Amino acid sequence: MVERQRLTVRSEEETARVAAELATTLRPGSIVLLYGDLGAGKTAFVRGMAPALGIDPDEVSSPTFALVQPYAGSRATLFHVDLYRLEGAEIDELGLDDLATDGVVVVEWAERLLRPPAGAIRVRLSDLGGDRRSIRIDCPGRAGSDPAEAD
Repeated sequence: MVERQRLTVRSEEETARVAAELATTLRPGSIVLLYGDLGAGKTAFVRGMAPALGIDPDEVSSPTFALVQPYAGSRATLFHVDLYRLEGAEIDELGLDDLATDGVVVVEWAERLLRPPAGAIRVRLSDLGGDRRSIRIDCPGRAGSDPAEAD
């Protein structure tokens, strides 16, 4: 079963509120996969998650050149992963499952994963023009639709 939520936000602040709400449900071991084009708001979404994990959102930036950027929070460590520069990445090659045991893993450019991890939360962000964004969140294991629809 997959719980699906679709929203339209009209500002970065609204994006942050949606991200913070999701982050309150996360615990060490959670993996969140972010999908969306350049400029869709993936890093802004991660920045919005930070306060709910006990992290200053001003510390969060795109880890494009570092692959993984850890942020230690009072509630959990956030491992911010950016796969933009990788092609056809294998989750086991990257060690993301190992990171997830120690904290929450959030992956930007998740479409570059060959086999996304089962049980991961999928967030799709789409730029609707101006400051408007469409956000679709698919959470496996909750009431709703068939998991095959999450793709």
